[in-house]
Amino acid sequence: MILNQIVIGRYLSRDYEGAVEAARRVLRSYPDHPLVYRWLAAALGQLGRGDEARQALDRAVSLSPASFDLYVRRRVPWHREEDHLHMLDGLRKAGWQG
Repeated sequence: MILNQIVIGRYLSRDYEGAVEAARRVLRSYPDHPLVYRWLAAALGQLGRGDEARQALDRAVSLSPASFDLYVRRRVPWHREEDHLHMLDGLRKAGWQG
């Protein structure tokens, strides 16, 4: 989904507010898209918006635990290591304990 790529691009550019805005737009049309919640949680974590970040994190995991495991616990080959670490940083700030 191209809209998810915009969320990821904004996050990796450290435009966390833009990532949140883009994620919310995606979720209006696709409210059960687990990957978007992962990036939303990371962006909200980076912004220090803990309660919202934890809600998005919980939603990402509950919608698709296997997807979360694939993209978070293991780095997929198309993510650069530094981008994966940046995402993990945001997720930890969102409350992820992995």
